[in-house]
Amino acid sequence: MPFEANAGRRRRVVIVGGGFGGLAAARKLRRAHVDVTLVDRMNHHLFQPLLYQAAFGGLSSSDCASPIRPSVKRAPNVTVLMGEAMELDAERRQVVLDTGEHLDYDSLIVACGAQTSYFGRDEWADVTCGVKTLSDAVALRERFFGAFEEAERTDDATARQELTTFVIVGGGPTGVEVAGQLAITAKTLKRDYRRIEPHRARVVLLDAGDRLVAAFSEKLSGKVARYLDELGVAVRGGARATAIDERGVTIDVGGASERIDARTVIWAAGVSAVAFTDTVAQATGAETDRGGRIKVGADLSVPGYQEISVIGDIACVEGPGGRPLPGLATVAIQQARHVCKSIRAGQPGASTPFRYLDKGALAVVGRGKAVCEVRGVELAGRPAFLMYLSVHLYYLGGAPGRRLGVLIKWIGARFGERQSALIEGELPRAARSMGRASP
Repeated sequence: MPFEANAGRRRRVVIVGGGFGGLAAARKLRRAHVDVTLVDRMNHHLFQPLLYQAAFGGLSSSDCASPIRPSVKRAPNVTVLMGEAMELDAERRQVVLDTGEHLDYDSLIVACGAQTSYFGRDEWADVTCGVKTLSDAVALRERFFGAFEEAERTDDATARQELTTFVIVGGGPTGVEVAGQLAITAKTLKRDYRRIEPHRARVVLLDAGDRLVAAFSEKLSGKVARYLDELGVAVRGGARATAIDERGVTIDVGGASERIDARTVIWAAGVSAVAFTDTVAQATGAETDRGGRIKVGADLSVPGYQEISVIGDIACVEGPGGRPLPGLATVAIQQARHVCKSIRAGQPGASTPFRYLDKGALAVVGRGKAVCEVRGVELAGRPAFLMYLSVHLYYLGGAPGRRLGVLIKWIGARFGERQSALIEGELPRAARSMGRASP
């Protein structure tokens, strides 16, 4: 259906997703002659790079999540709806929400993000901890501190060993960050318990590849491995998880099967597009890649539908060298600005090719240690950590003073101060009734 400007009304823009891309789009359109509706399942914007800090008590939940509405309060043309996009009628240009409400649009920006992928083993979601949502972080925090509480009250040596063994599956930036912070936090608990030694907790990082953080150079990957070793993290390369249950994980290493007994297994191995992405693909006939991402044109629009733009984690678009662009916040933000520049100019979507300005990649390993690669320049150790800290505080945003508040807490965490170690649920009832944890 061709795009037609209607002089009798303002153009309508619907944005699905309040992540980095969606929120950047809403802000970019705040002075445009359009009415914007931003839809998200949650009423908050999640700063995912800090989730691992919230999971282990370094920061509170509110430090890595902020309400969406205050972020667009200076945009009177933006309406925020807490809901989930369920259907798309590409011909009538309507998005249907879970409430049954129909949203008409002249331009649609799909920025609904990704979700945890278990590579076809969805049953593992019930026995592992994810690191993708705010509820994931809270659940992991309770599992982590709860494990030490259970270990403290049991007399069974085998149960204690299982409770104080933590396995992380996935050697990418998320897995590395989680493993490093977990090992550090365990050491800060040294004087908190009388019957166990949390600082001797066993932390195992499993990676199916040959080296950690494979997106970085071999040199930086080696530094990451060394930093983790200094923290006491056992890195198992070439280890593929074949079975996971409530008592541990079975791995395949070079064709040999091995069992690691652990009550806590953390999944950081991959992501896939959310369900609405497939809905968009089916409604428009667009192709998707193996991860469910939509193959968009160079201008980020769905082929045949210039008014439908797909950005962020769910967009499969070629970057330099022909490789798909990574799912980074900087990519989503730049894509949002590219699309909105054309919408502000009166077009239904972008009509020129998107050009990504590579701002580099970062991964933190522990206190004061990180790796950074920016346009061929490699940094490691404290300089990279300062770069990591600066970049994350810059993109944090939120209410006035939020950056300073998070920085102060981050410094406090550097010296072992925990913002939250609360267990909001209860430990197993059977164990409480016996006065000791069941093996």
